[in-house]
Amino acid sequence: MQCVLEDRTVVEKDCRLALVIGEGDVNQALEECVMSMQKGEITLLLADSLYAYGLLGREPDIPAWAALLYQLQLLDVREKPDPLTLPVADRIRIGNQKRERGNFNFQREEYSMAVRAYSMALDVLITCGRDGGEKVEEEEEEVRDYRVKCLNNLATAQLKLERYDEALHTSRDVLTLEPNNVKSLFRLGKLQSDMGEYEEAMEVLKRALKLEPATKAIHVELSKLVKRQSGGRDIQGWKPKPAELLGENITPFLIPSKKKESGTSWKCILCALVVALSSLVTSLILTARN
Repeated sequence: MQCVLEDRTVVEKDCRLALVIGEGDVNQALEECVMSMQKGEITLLLADSLYAYGLLGREPDIPAWAALLYQLQLLDVREKPDPLTLPVADRIRIGNQKRERGNFNFQREEYSMAVRAYSMALDVLITCGRDGGEKVEEEEEEVRDYRVKCLNNLATAQLKLERYDEALHTSRDVLTLEPNNVKSLFRLGKLQSDMGEYEEAMEVLKRALKLEPATKAIHVELSKLVKRQSGGRDIQGWKPKPAELLGENITPFLIPSKKKESGTSWKCILCALVVALSSLVTSLILTARN
């Protein structure tokens, strides 16, 4: 496969490109073209930007709204293999390809496509759970490490889509594999706090703080949680009290109103005096004329 721009600049070249139809491994134009090809066929494909990289393009080599010309040859077609039958190195390679595709979609703010790509990666990054030698255990541990990375990315994309319950479940999946994963502990605690599960959130955030006491974000979230807890109790237990029972605490709020009332009463007295004097003067003038 080779891809060029209109000025013949080569922007993609992969002689061993492998993809699974329906899993978003490549752009829409390329996938739909491959679906219509026969084994051994060579094709030229002119792809409109709407079916390639669209408005955002692909930094640094494909500009926005760029049409692409592909030269393709379909070398082989086969069934999708069972991940458990693949060597560990292949599982990691394929899983990382799909995870990187998810990262690409995430950076473009295509969060639904990112969730799909991360989910596909997790389908590949699975452990066999079989007993073996030290080498096998090391390989399986490597798969788990990549799986944790992918789960964390998935939870972040789910949050962007406001799928809070799914993000909560994904964060717990991370902690099942890696109980001291601070990133997931922080995310879980924040979600629980936002959902009103204050006691659970406090426990989780304290675990995160113990692991990374210098992380400012954890301190900030704990402060928010403490305010939410104390604020909730104050509102529930609060009852209105008469002003005289509050003493000096309410004095600053009453002073302006007293001044206002005093000013109003003096204005009324002055107005009354002016009206009275006006009436008296008018009466004297009329009497003098008569």
